[in-house]
Parts: sequence; C-alpha cells; structure tokens
Amino acid sequence: MPAAVPPAKEPANEPDGAPRIATLDILRGIAILAILFMNISEMGASMTANWSDLHHLGWSASDRIVWWLRTILIEGTPRAMLQMLFGAGMLILTDRIDARSSDPLSVPLRYGWRNLVLWAFGMAHMLLLLWPGDILHSYAVAAMIACLFRGLPPRALLVLGLSYATFTMALGVSTVSHRLADPTAAFASATRTAKADDAAVAREDAFGHGTMAQWTAGQRAVSMDRLRNEEVVIVWEAAATMLIGAALFRWGVLQGAWSRRRYGWLLAVGYGIGVPLRLYGGWEATRLEGGFDVAWLWEDFARLAMTMGHLAAVMLAVQEAPGRRLLQPFVAAGRTALTLYVAQTLIVSWLIFSPIGLGLYGRLDWTAMMAVAVAVNALLLWGANVYVRHFRIAPVEWAWRSIVERRMLPLR
Repeated sequence: MPAAVPPAKEPANEPDGAPRIATLDILRGIAILAILFMNISEMGASMTANWSDLHHLGWSASDRIVWWLRTILIEGTPRAMLQMLFGAGMLILTDRIDARSSDPLSVPLRYGWRNLVLWAFGMAHMLLLLWPGDILHSYAVAAMIACLFRGLPPRALLVLGLSYATFTMALGVSTVSHRLADPTAAFASATRTAKADDAAVAREDAFGHGTMAQWTAGQRAVSMDRLRNEEVVIVWEAAATMLIGAALFRWGVLQGAWSRRRYGWLLAVGYGIGVPLRLYGGWEATRLEGGFDVAWLWEDFARLAMTMGHLAAVMLAVQEAPGRRLLQPFVAAGRTALTLYVAQTLIVSWLIFSPIGLGLYGRLDWTAMMAVAVAVNALLLWGANVYVRHFRIAPVEWAWRSIVERRMLPLR
C-alpha cells in the first residue's frame, strides 16, 4: 500500500478564511519558481532573439545543453501549470461564494471584483515595474471568461479546454498547406519576418544597453506591442488551460486523489507524447539548413502533455514519505507565489539587468542566465520558508486580498 496522501486541505489559516490545499501549494510553488527559467532570458536579452536567433544569447557546448534541457522540460510548462491552478482556484473560490450566498449575482460580482483587482496589479507590474511578460493581467481576464463555464461537467470542461490547442493545429495545417502550395511567396514572407525580427533585436538591445530612460521606454514599447498584437491569443490560451485545470480538479487529479497506477499511466502518456514532440521542435529550431517549420502546429499539445507528465511525477512523489519531505519546502513558495513572482522582476530585471542595477543586459549567455535563475530561486525558496514561519500571508497577496475584502487583513 502506498503511503497516505497528504490531507487535501490544511487548516483554513488564511486571513480571509480561504482554505489551503497542500498539493496545489506544492504545484504552484514549483511552477512560480520554474517560470523564472523562461523569463530570465527575456529579462536579460532581447525578447525577440529568444525565438528568432538562439545564437544571440550564446551557443557554446554548455549553452546548448541548458537550452535543450529548458526546451524539453520547462518551455511553457510553468505557464500551463499556473493556468491549470487558476482553473482549480476558480472552482474553489466560486464554490465558496455559492455556499455563502444564494444570490445569483454573488459569483460574478465577488469573483469579478477579485480579478479586476488582480488585473490592476498585473498592469502595474507591466507598466510600472516594467515587465512586458506579465501574466497576472491576462490571467485575470482569462479567469473571468473561464468562470462562465464552471458549471459544466469535467469532460465538457476538458473538451473546451482543448479548443486552443486544436485551433492552433488546424490553423497551422492550413498555413503550412498554403506555404507548400506557393513556396516563393512563403520564402518572401519568411524573409520579411526575419528582417523585422532582426530590426526588433537591434532595437531591444539598444534600449537594454541604454540609459534608464531608454530602457524604460523600450520596456513599455514592448508591453504596448504585446497588448495590441498578442493579448487575445494569450487570454484564449490561458482561459482554455484553466478549463483543463478545472476538469482535473473536479476529477481529483490535482489533489493527489488518484491511485499510483493511474498517475503512472498519466506520466507515461504525458512524457510519451510530450518528449518526442519537444525533441523534434528542438531539432527544428537548431537545424542549420532551411525548410518549413511545422513544430509550432502541435506546440500547445506538447506543452500540455509535458505539463501532465510533470503533474503526475509530483503526485507520485507526494504519495511517498521521501517525496513529501523533498517537496515540502515548495508549500511555502506556493503560499507566497504572487510575492515571489514580483520579487523575480525586482531582483532579476531591475537589480541584475537594468541600467540602474548591475547593467548585465546582453552580457550573460544561456548557461550563466540559467545559473542565475537557480541562485535566485534558491534564495526565494529559502526566504519563503522563513517568511511563512512568522507571517500568515505574503506582502503582495496581503495587498491584493485586503483590497478585495475592503479591509486590512492581518499579516500574522
């Protein structure tokens, strides 16, 4: 018999009465720290170069190793995990509101207000703390959209949740078909895109190496470009994945309620699909000869598959005593996730890379940036565990929930 799974709910020790679910905190803690491995290369070098010119960030033997590890294991999975957890949180919070009030407007008003405040925090993170890659504002909007479907059965939630991945694959097949039908036009389009990317890299590097005023203007320009051109897609992806998370929560997957055998199958299927797709995508991104890129067709399926593999691995670990001990520190990271996310921006983007910090923008290669991410995450994980021994709620969470509750919540 496997060791007992940790209790689904810890004591409701949040100042606003919200329950804690141990496995969700562990998953959230791992995801919020892992996301720095993705964000750091966009904080410390040209965002555009991250996908248009891998060599721009260094391409030594060690760079290639860390890039491949990041691409196969991490690319997109922290984002997917956080989106799934948002979906689970949406059910927890809205079920709680329903239990307290029979008013049909209670859920849209209270949950909508909560996400409106989160959206404002995200916009401040993007435009005041100057992180163009902020996810908070997008997830706030996506959560309100996902909430509209919360009453559906889990299978329907899953089908709707796969809409984004299915649409991108269908659109991709159509796009590739047109390119194959007219390779001359496709080559001309690719050439124009490459020139635009090169210009964007040069522009972003100029801002990164410039004065504080230039860096500020550059970060805000990238943010506004994202809001204009990418926000709808980002919100759709997030809302769809939140619905998958809601389905998984209804089935008990995120709470560790499945048997070891079922989690083992989930791990095998997730990695069995995700790893080969990621290997092909990595080969395609690093090949020297030209050709049509097709890995982006199934990238979202690969992202979801790898995330399910990671989820199953964590759930298998928490069902055994050694695994629970190993993962216990991540509970604190999960409880302080919002604060850690903002702290990553302040430490990495501002202190390490900005012109008023160490000014290391463009000076670290892939290997060095991943090493910095490990060091920063170790510091944040240690700090989170020290903090939760003395306080009940982290600073940014406290500010957010105090505004939501319209009262000053106790920190201790």
